[in-house]
Amino acid sequence: MLAPTVESMERTGAELLERARRRMRAHLEEQVSSRLSVTRREAGYHLGWLDADGRPAEGSAGKAVRPALCFAAAEAVGADAEDAVPAAMAVQLVHEFSLLHDDIIDGDRTRRHRPAVWAAFGTSAGVLCGDALLSVAHATLAAAPTGEGASLALAETAVELIEGEALDVVFERREVVRPSEYVAMASAKTGALMDCACRLGALAGAAAPQQAKTLGGFGRHLGIAFQIADDLLGLYGDEAVTGKPVGSDLAARKKTLPVLAALASPSPAGKELAHLYAREDALTAEEADRAVRLVEEAGGAAAARREAERELLQAQAALADAAPTVEGRRQLMALAHLLTHRES
Repeated sequence: MLAPTVESMERTGAELLERARRRMRAHLEEQVSSRLSVTRREAGYHLGWLDADGRPAEGSAGKAVRPALCFAAAEAVGADAEDAVPAAMAVQLVHEFSLLHDDIIDGDRTRRHRPAVWAAFGTSAGVLCGDALLSVAHATLAAAPTGEGASLALAETAVELIEGEALDVVFERREVVRPSEYVAMASAKTGALMDCACRLGALAGAAAPQQAKTLGGFGRHLGIAFQIADDLLGLYGDEAVTGKPVGSDLAARKKTLPVLAALASPSPAGKELAHLYAREDALTAEEADRAVRLVEEAGGAAAARREAERELLQAQAALADAAPTVEGRRQLMALAHLLTHRES
């Protein structure tokens, strides 16, 4: 059998994401609308089917990365993707909760090419909408036959995700952060939910607990690589494509892996970046642009790309250990490639 080409993997990955988006849209709208009343408008706005006035709209509902992983994991254990719909909804809703709160914490006013919920409706509305979606996630999973231990796994994942986000905030105030600490933070903040998506998909497909756990390990390592790729996009991505202001992480003094690697460099670029990061006043737009260039010159971007590749190799090893079906492996590998070699 011929190895898949890069083009075929990208095409397959994109098709899987589009299929997951289509599958999720109607299910999420029904689940959220039936369970929420006061926060329904804000939730519908955030998830893309309402505008700010509560009228039907065709806004972006995100990439559906975690549902796609959940469906592929179900197929990787020989089940039908439809068996994993409640699990996929649950992990997506936990993700949406985290985005709503992250935008408030980071002061990001834009999400998916339009004002973030807190910017459009106020901070209180953003917090409450996030809380509501987290609760709906747990209710959705608890009401469905999704495999033994699934509800506990989702609850533990939500705790880990919140701890990871809290650690990310702490890093902004710390002068020195080790790359190993960054990896631990990324594992919790991003890896945990992708781990959970794969694990719940497998459990929904009646996989044995050990196989589900091993598939979760694939998601965990992929999540870390995905986070590093996201950090690089924050520095070098196209704002018109990503929907997020380029350089906003630098302006907030976030300790992403490219920045940490650059700060550790004894080069002139590394020292200049350290000077900018040590300042207490806000960076101007020109200074933020300069900081982005310094990260590249100091070797931070190259170091981050190498670490992402290492995590991707570990994800591939975990996937092999899980002994997936041929089709499930093909789908999960295509998603892994797409998520770590992306432009948005």
